[in-house]
Amino acid sequence: MRKTDKTTGQRQGGQVKRQETKNMARKEAVSQLKQILIRRRDALRKALAGDLSSLKELRQQTSGDMMDAAMDTAQDEISSQLAEVESRELAHIDVALERMRHGDYGTCEGCGHGIPLARLQALPYATMCITCQREAEKNGDVINPGAKQMFDFGIDSDASTGDVEIDIS
Repeated sequence: MRKTDKTTGQRQGGQVKRQETKNMARKEAVSQLKQILIRRRDALRKALAGDLSSLKELRQQTSGDMMDAAMDTAQDEISSQLAEVESRELAHIDVALERMRHGDYGTCEGCGHGIPLARLQALPYATMCITCQREAEKNGDVINPGAKQMFDFGIDSDASTGDVEIDIS
């Protein structure tokens, strides 16, 4: 005989069944996300290996004139920045896969609640729910190092505010 919840009037068996179905769907989605993360990790590793080897080749080649040298330098800088972004993403993916192994993937590092599946599907290596992420960004806190700077191109983190750039051309 099924018991009825006195406050809602609903049968508990139905609630348990729905929760089990919801948990199974989440586990299946997390399993799919794991496969996506693994494929992305492998692709990034290949891309980084190719980027680094092509950078070495470019540096070994000698250019004919100043214009070629300037173009090579600009291309090296772009390739280097892209490799840095890919490297950061790879680090985030490794953290997400490690969290999966430990069983805390999908749990917000800020509040401890579950990260909504829609957020994980949009950003599989998210470590915080949107609310905690917004709060952390508003306060300038970075719980996941490098996350905030993932797509910051052209910002020299080594330069201090007192540094002055001078064009000597």
